[in-house]
Amino acid sequence: MTSPKTDATQLELFAQDLFAALKPSASPAPQPAQPAPPAPLFKAPPTPTRTLPVPPVGPNDPPLKRIQLGSHTVHYALRRSARRSHGFMINDDGLHVTSPKRAPVDDIERAIRAKQHWILTKLFERSERHVMRAQRPPVEWVDGARLPYLGADITLRLEPAARSHCVYDADTRTLKLGVTPGLEEWQIRERVKLWFQDEARRLFGERLDLYAPRVGVSYNAYAISSAGTRWGSCTVAGNIRLNWKLVHYPLALLDYVVVHELAHLREMNHSPRFWAVVGEVFPDYEGAKAALKKRSVEMPILFPDA
Repeated sequence: MTSPKTDATQLELFAQDLFAALKPSASPAPQPAQPAPPAPLFKAPPTPTRTLPVPPVGPNDPPLKRIQLGSHTVHYALRRSARRSHGFMINDDGLHVTSPKRAPVDDIERAIRAKQHWILTKLFERSERHVMRAQRPPVEWVDGARLPYLGADITLRLEPAARSHCVYDADTRTLKLGVTPGLEEWQIRERVKLWFQDEARRLFGERLDLYAPRVGVSYNAYAISSAGTRWGSCTVAGNIRLNWKLVHYPLALLDYVVVHELAHLREMNHSPRFWAVVGEVFPDYEGAKAALKKRSVEMPILFPDA
């Protein structure tokens, strides 16, 4: 049987009540001063301060909107467009809302509150990732740098060359980059990013062709994306976009995202029927979702602007 928990405040009140009960209600003779109640035996740790990202405001931008979601004040950037529904995007800068041109503020706030749990969860995830990444220095683009590729590190080797080249040696797990005279660090970084993107395109094509028959669908086309908050997307026309940064993660996590997007061709939603489709091909999708979230926080800073 589990004992009920007692926090510091409860324990202190209990001690005060006990001393009050033991103290005589009346006494003809003066009594010596009672000792002060003992300090609490246990002290709850302070609640960590959780901050939410706030979108930056440029000199020509409209002021931010503000809404209270539970105990949290959320600032968001509102943009009006010709769209017919409300759209939400969360990145490292915070919450961005796109709404129909004539939608009243009350309607916008109702839409935000309807997605309150998702919005707060994503904002706190972004805040946590920002703090953790700020504590880690970015990768230095020098010979011997370690780069994440399919869940493990590969070694960057810089070789003097008359012409630039970028070749991966799977046996030695080295990425050999030909460095021409005068090549700057940002150019090295961009050349490596292009190699990762090419690898992503190749792998996505292979994995989509492998899993489409297993899901029982066929897709129309695929492309890579650099989305800040989405690993993939799928349209009713069968066009799939996958985030090229998945190439840094283990192949099993890349496969999960591929199966997830293919499953949308059978169920264009996230209903129990959709997850049943995913589970037919990728039973441990819950574990994959958790691992993808955890690793995305731990991932070193490779391309700050990507």
